[in-house]
Amino acid sequence: MDVTKLLSIMLGAVLVNNFIFSQFLGICPFMGVSKKVDTAVGMGLAVTFVMGLASAICWPINEFLLVNKAIYGEGPNLSFMQTIVYILVIASLVQFVEMFLKKSVPSLYESLGIFLPLITTNCAVLGAVLLNTQNSYNFIESVVYGVTGGLGFLLAIFLFASVRERLEFSECPKSFEGFPIALVTAGLIALCFMGFSGLKVW
Repeated sequence: MDVTKLLSIMLGAVLVNNFIFSQFLGICPFMGVSKKVDTAVGMGLAVTFVMGLASAICWPINEFLLVNKAIYGEGPNLSFMQTIVYILVIASLVQFVEMFLKKSVPSLYESLGIFLPLITTNCAVLGAVLLNTQNSYNFIESVVYGVTGGLGFLLAIFLFASVRERLEFSECPKSFEGFPIALVTAGLIALCFMGFSGLKVW
């Protein structure tokens, strides 16, 4: 196992190629559930769980069923169905998370509201799984990328929610109140994350 490559994947997923601030994936829940830190952390943890588990489940499905070369040799190549199959896996995982939160943490379930089922269509989760395939990661690399990509999402939404909570008590021009100042803030944080571009692990 190449530890340097794993470290490079981790740093890339969290900082250099952050799903929110670098690749601009998963913006809908990022903007919608970031008014309070508690709700933002709950969403970030849910996305991390789904992203990590989806990466772990989709890798063997792709390797053994869709590409179909590990078990059946030169069988039919069904890689064109990757996107559909991945969406079905992610939708099933989100339903599992939704049922778990509704039973175990009803307060978080209520606060997440409509944005919890929206994880199904969160392009950050689907993007992580598709990038695993595109980058030809093995199983461990796929899981590491999925989990750390989710942690990068958690970091982004936590930082943004922390700033938005403070913005509620600050004065700004009338035209910037509400959503406009949130967009400006997201842009400034994204500029900060651009400082990590070009970071390499030797």
